[in-house]
Amino acid sequence: MQATVHPDAVAAVCGAYLSTPFDILGQHPVEIDGKPAIAVRAFLPHAEKAAVRPAAEEEQLCPMTQIHPDGFFESVFPGRQEHFSYTLVITKHEGVTYEAEDPYRFPPVLSDFDLHLFGEGSNHRIYHRLGAHLCEVEGVRGVSFSLWAPSAERVSVVGQFNQWDGRRHPMRPRGATGIWELFIPGLEEWEIYKYEIRSRHRGYVVEKSDPVGFAAELRPKTASLVFDVDRYQWGDQSWMETRGSANALEAPISIYEVHLGSWRRTADGRWLTYLDLADELVSYVKEMGYTHIELLPITEHPFDGSWGYQAIGYFCPTSRFGTPDELMLLIDRCHQAGIGVILDWVPAHFPKDEVGLAFFDGTHLYDHADPRKGEHKDWGTLIFNYDRTEVREFLLSSAVFWLDKYHLDGLRVDAVASMLYLDYSRAEGEWIPNQYGGRENLGAISLLKRFNEVVHQEYPDVLTFAEESTAWPMVSRPTYVGGLGFDLKWNMGWMHDMLLYMSREPVHRRYHHDNLTFSLLYSFTENFILPLSHDEVVHGKRAMLSKMPGDDWQKFANLRALYAYMFGHPGKKLNFMGGEIGQWDEWDYDSSVQWHLLDSPQERHRQLQRLVRDLNHVYSAEPALYEDDFSWEGFEWIDFRDVDQSIVSFIRRGKSEAPPVIIIANWTPVPRVDYRVGLPRPGVYRELLNSDADQYGGSGMGNSGVVTAEEIPWQGQPCSAALTLPPLGVLFLRP
Repeated sequence: MQATVHPDAVAAVCGAYLSTPFDILGQHPVEIDGKPAIAVRAFLPHAEKAAVRPAAEEEQLCPMTQIHPDGFFESVFPGRQEHFSYTLVITKHEGVTYEAEDPYRFPPVLSDFDLHLFGEGSNHRIYHRLGAHLCEVEGVRGVSFSLWAPSAERVSVVGQFNQWDGRRHPMRPRGATGIWELFIPGLEEWEIYKYEIRSRHRGYVVEKSDPVGFAAELRPKTASLVFDVDRYQWGDQSWMETRGSANALEAPISIYEVHLGSWRRTADGRWLTYLDLADELVSYVKEMGYTHIELLPITEHPFDGSWGYQAIGYFCPTSRFGTPDELMLLIDRCHQAGIGVILDWVPAHFPKDEVGLAFFDGTHLYDHADPRKGEHKDWGTLIFNYDRTEVREFLLSSAVFWLDKYHLDGLRVDAVASMLYLDYSRAEGEWIPNQYGGRENLGAISLLKRFNEVVHQEYPDVLTFAEESTAWPMVSRPTYVGGLGFDLKWNMGWMHDMLLYMSREPVHRRYHHDNLTFSLLYSFTENFILPLSHDEVVHGKRAMLSKMPGDDWQKFANLRALYAYMFGHPGKKLNFMGGEIGQWDEWDYDSSVQWHLLDSPQERHRQLQRLVRDLNHVYSAEPALYEDDFSWEGFEWIDFRDVDQSIVSFIRRGKSEAPPVIIIANWTPVPRVDYRVGLPRPGVYRELLNSDADQYGGSGMGNSGVVTAEEIPWQGQPCSAALTLPPLGVLFLRP
């Protein structure tokens, strides 16, 4: 039989460089001797012979003719004018015969309206359309694949199902949108796949994992997996209905920052799974009194040493600890225990790994071609092109995805400062000014504002956090008044000043008293969270306990005082794992927290852990410590002038009728007896907490749990009391 298609088109199919496979493959109207007919064509390189079986039972099996030795087959149905349903009967070279649906007989899955929304940039849930989706088309089950690759000449879905042969399943281009799609019947969940992309750029051919894939192989493998993100049955309805109260700015928020791969490991050094963590981590955090867990990035990433901050899967949790639905179970368990979950989310940069977003379709699709705008030299990564509509939608959709599908309660945006400034960590001549000649990254600013608007519009009860280390104004103010729109900003200034102060020998602290007090000059310019995070215990910075000066007793006393002072200071709280037990060594992402220290016969590590637990519980029980963190109405200095003795005291007040809490901190190892402190009202005060108490490993000095205020005006207060201030200790008093 003479073929009904031009030999050049056949050669293009067999050579895998045809851009429009649906123009050739599948069924097409043709004329035979001037009469209408339907030609069915298929490329089956693994087949010895093939036939077409029409769906109508009365029709006969129609053999196909091989018209190219690489496996191009065609069959003609004279007299037909309408498309019809059929299957292909394929006999392999090994003699095995099987029947299969032809992907090229099915219509497009994406509508023109889907494409319009994507191009317009108004679809903040592109994951409903892009990626791999289990679906049914014309009564046939399979998987619909969709990908954005506008500069590709040809895109194919490859996997074990087609022996990774890019000739077998080329995708359909959808016009100027740059989207490619293909429905492959018969595929099921957990199918392994990638996209093989042939670019217009010098014949560049590469295999990429799915940018909108929902699951992935365990590294070092890099393929994506078909996964149904809608199948998990959640049990957190009560939490989801009421989490607004737990996430309110007037609520207690004490966050336990966790790297899942190194929180705890099995006896033989293996990671705990999401299922293990659902039991062990949740119960530990609940017992310790934390209100939230913050997960270092769990988006899929190829390199363990990046800690997750160099992601290639913006819609995909890492497979290191289990499956996506097992992560959902971990989050579900947190919610059922009354614990919120925050994800560390990284829109600032992405790695150069070939399988990821870099040079995706033979162009700098997601980043900038000019390294002065597109490369983070410090991290060896690439910077997103925030001015490109489709890239913005990719990032915004990623943020919404984690809230939609994983019920997350907050997103902490990493490295915001690196996004805001075009000259971030760049010397003169290494960056390009914006259109007004400034150093502000206008595209990134616009994206961050839009991110906060979209997240809070979709989920008003979710929190957003900015790790922003400069004095950029109004980070945590609404976008409608010119702010970036975050709920909370990491107070990097407080962290830096306090750790610097704590590193000083107590005898020298009198000369650095401003490190203690300076934070109150700006504490209410933003909604701050006080972070003692993972970044402070790596790269030679030493573990929290090891930062402290003095002998072992003083080190523990200093760290206890720091934690207590932190819980009294205005601002929400964040502590990194291991700090609560006084780990001696720096954090190592490739090993466990040093839990064995809790079994030390000296008990100091367990006593420190007890203090942190009690701090969390006292904090959550006392509205004065959390209700009014962001205004002067919630804070009043009693005395910050006692530089020579390194003592400060202040009052915390809430918005309700709850009593105030008075905090007094002695930053020297010298006990102060009969030290008079001004108090806001007469009567008896209870010692809510003493960081130097016996049960915390301290000296046991204090005021026997009770203080009586006398009507002696002092330090601007109507009353006062003569106190015993323990060495390197912090007291919490409440009337």
